[in-house]
Amino acid sequence: MKSTDFLLILVAFLCPPIATFLISGCGIDLFISICLSILGYLPGHIHAFWLIYRKVQAEEKFGEGGFRYTGYGNFEQAYSVVPADPPPSYGAAVNGNP
Repeated sequence: MKSTDFLLILVAFLCPPIATFLISGCGIDLFISICLSILGYLPGHIHAFWLIYRKVQAEEKFGEGGFRYTGYGNFEQAYSVVPADPPPSYGAAVNGNP
């Protein structure tokens, strides 16, 4: 965990919808967090901490900055890894030599 994650946890303790906004932006997750916080402060906390947990998992899986938020607590890899040189096919010349 990084220091920004600890700051995000602190913000989630104070106001869960703000922490949700920092992770997901203005979307359905923010609306869900606001509704849960209105219904009860504990459900709003659970939702915000769940999003933080999912974000930390994505950082561990894809690396820092290697993911993007797709909604509903899901993250995906931000870029695809393409091999630099594909292996030669059967019968192909290597380095121009037959």
